[in-house]
Amino acid sequence: MPEGHTLHRLADLHRSRFAGHPVAVSSPQGRFAASAALLDGRVLEQTEAHGKHLFHHYGPDLVVHVHLGLYGTFSDEPLPAAEPVGQVRMRMVGPTHYADLRGAAACELVTDAEAAAVRARLGADPLRSDADPDDVWARISRSRAPLATLLMDQSVIAGVGNVYRAELLFRHRIDPRLPGRSLRRAQWDAMWDDLAALMREGVRTGRIDTVAPEHDPERTGRAPRQDRHGGEVYAYRRTGQPCLVCGTPIAHAEHAARNLFWCPKCQRARRSRARRTSA
Repeated sequence: MPEGHTLHRLADLHRSRFAGHPVAVSSPQGRFAASAALLDGRVLEQTEAHGKHLFHHYGPDLVVHVHLGLYGTFSDEPLPAAEPVGQVRMRMVGPTHYADLRGAAACELVTDAEAAAVRARLGADPLRSDADPDDVWARISRSRAPLATLLMDQSVIAGVGNVYRAELLFRHRIDPRLPGRSLRRAQWDAMWDDLAALMREGVRTGRIDTVAPEHDPERTGRAPRQDRHGGEVYAYRRTGQPCLVCGTPIAHAEHAARNLFWCPKCQRARRSRARRTSA
């Protein structure tokens, strides 16, 4: 599933491609046809993302809410628009580009109140200026749930997925099973700042890179990572491979129906350090 930086990249892209212009909206697949007819030819006023949700604002009570889910994709192509290929739920055509949405878990026209209700169910998004890390800390600090669970709970923090979870916990040497209430405030402050910086870099580059410069392939002589998710990482999907810091094989387990990756030595149980990786 795309993580939060992907949705913010889409919001930025659609703002630059379509906002401020009339947009031709259609639904070649037909599932969004009635809503598309209401939007067709209207000016797209604003775009925004919150966590893994994307919102296109066309005016009062005309908001397109998109959640990509596991399989959703948004193409971006220059005009002229080609014939639709596959199950295109929604097509947007602007002055210079067109975008096709396929496979989304949600694509719906909602009112302003309904869009606000979606956002109210979400936790703070580190990429939004209105995010309040104190609210997140309040939830984490009184929870017995492990951090591996809390970081993936979209009602606690919006936009964090499996990659950011694994990498953030590794970078701060924190055992994924540590209960939220056992985390110290100084640790949380360092984690929040680090997470926001990592996600901003993800928006900029379109990939998730988490390793320190001294652990880059160019510095270590190792082969670059080959993975469809891209990016150089410490723990995510590196099961059995040596930790880039200590050499211990990266561990893997299933946690709440998702894959969990960590270093048993660097993230030793009940032992954590509130500093970023630089070793």
